[in-house]
Amino acid sequence: MDMLAAMQAFVKIVDSGSLTAAAEALAVSQPSMVRTLAALEREVGVRLLNRTTRRMALTDEGREYCARCRSILAAVDDAQASLSARRVEPRGTLRITASVPFGRRFVAPAVIDFLAAHPQMRIELLLLDRLTDLVEEGIDLAVRLAPLPDSSMVGVPIGHTRRLIVGSPALLARRGALTVPGGLAGEPCVSFTGLVSPGEWEVRDGNRTLRVPVNSVLTTNQIDAAVQACMLGLGWGQFFDYHVRDELRAGTLLEVLPDHHAARTPAHIVYPQARLLSPNVRAFLDFAAPKLRLALGEAG
Repeated sequence: MDMLAAMQAFVKIVDSGSLTAAAEALAVSQPSMVRTLAALEREVGVRLLNRTTRRMALTDEGREYCARCRSILAAVDDAQASLSARRVEPRGTLRITASVPFGRRFVAPAVIDFLAAHPQMRIELLLLDRLTDLVEEGIDLAVRLAPLPDSSMVGVPIGHTRRLIVGSPALLARRGALTVPGGLAGEPCVSFTGLVSPGEWEVRDGNRTLRVPVNSVLTTNQIDAAVQACMLGLGWGQFFDYHVRDELRAGTLLEVLPDHHAARTPAHIVYPQARLLSPNVRAFLDFAAPKLRLALGEAG
């Protein structure tokens, strides 16, 4: 049997809520849809749907199989769209979102280069320090620094970042180097609320993740203010490595507790799985992903 067609029919049945509605959506007869479902269940060897005259419900196996079918069909659409994208000059508008610090440092330059290479494109870049619902807010792509528990999103890995604890040379000379995470409890700290809590920071002790209490003498939602305060010796700070890349290279900030930095945070470009990958989205992914991987590698 044509497994892809059967998978498409099965997903359409689930989404439509009935065999009749799915048959109408795919322009086939209702008996044909019944035969396709029955053949698919024989092929996979399990019942996928419990059906009565009044209702229809997925079995546990059907629920798992439906999720896998969606992924497979999305991958097929992606493969077809990637070939189409090579033949079509991107044009139109993309809406892209990222966090403010990462967006300013890395995403905005990639967007500018992309627009220079594709003059018929327009991009709306939204830099927001909040999690956006891509489907509800009509956003095509997001750059996220976090694990991706949401199975409705497709993630293209672009690297990772990690949290560092840093201080100025003057602070180290005045307070001495930190040797254990617990030593933070009695020290002045600067907390950037886009990353850490003002009351406790996350660190690693071997394979364990610990939350150690901190005394935040300054709490701010502006990364530039937090980094500047640390450079001036006000207190210790915890930042992503790309936040303080230039300062570490210049020696105006120094890393402390290098064996206790928090676990690495993965970075992805994500887009909704349910949405057919357009040539514009594919073009931006192909263009920006290598640039962002390089930028994150240099930042680390």
